[in-house]
Amino acid sequence: MEPIRKIRNIEYLNGPMSRVAELRFVWDVFWDLFNGIRNMYFVGPCVTIFGSARFAPENPFYLKAQEVAGEIAKLGFTIMTGGGPGIMEAANRGAQLVGGKSVGCNIELPQEQFPNPYLDRWVNMKYFFNRKTILIKYSYAFVVFPGGFGTMDEFFEAMTLIQTGKLTHFPIIIYGKDYHKELLEFLDAMEKHQTISPIDRSMFLVSDNVDEIINHIKNNYNIKNQLSPFNRTRPIKWLFEKA
Repeated sequence: MEPIRKIRNIEYLNGPMSRVAELRFVWDVFWDLFNGIRNMYFVGPCVTIFGSARFAPENPFYLKAQEVAGEIAKLGFTIMTGGGPGIMEAANRGAQLVGGKSVGCNIELPQEQFPNPYLDRWVNMKYFFNRKTILIKYSYAFVVFPGGFGTMDEFFEAMTLIQTGKLTHFPIIIYGKDYHKELLEFLDAMEKHQTISPIDRSMFLVSDNVDEIINHIKNNYNIKNQLSPFNRTRPIKWLFEKA
């Protein structure tokens, strides 16, 4: 028999439930998202780094993610990841090594994904769609390292939100030209068949050069105009908020 938690996590996809069960599900979703918001509200302006959980510390992509995250943290950004191992761990580690802030938005899975040891703060979330909201909501740039289904899901989510005007046009960077060769060819085919426009194809930078990545983030017009609200936000003591 499957664990009860696993059944509860997937039952909302099985069509209509009882009215009480639907209401319970909506409340569960609300509380999951609210928990993420309250935990990440004061972490400061973030850059989110996406990538595979399967790369070991000696992997070249792990080492490069650690380097890129460290350089971004030096700009004053908090490094946000999915909180797990692999590229996520590398990015959080890179931020801590240079004295930067490092946070994670972990996902509860039937096969547990534990928060990596390089996090100053993290939150555990039940629903992937809530987790993606948190990963994007507080970020001003996105760096996509090699990864699998989850990484592609997060990349196209950010692209769709920018394309449809739901998100300010913040930088998206793809690292790993060789790894993403077929993906880039597919995007070229989409443009050729006019399922995306040329301006959509130009919404992201593909680069394996750390200096180019850092300058692309640092010099982005939208970042410069959007960061000021964080300088005015302070915790409210009577709400038991903590910076």
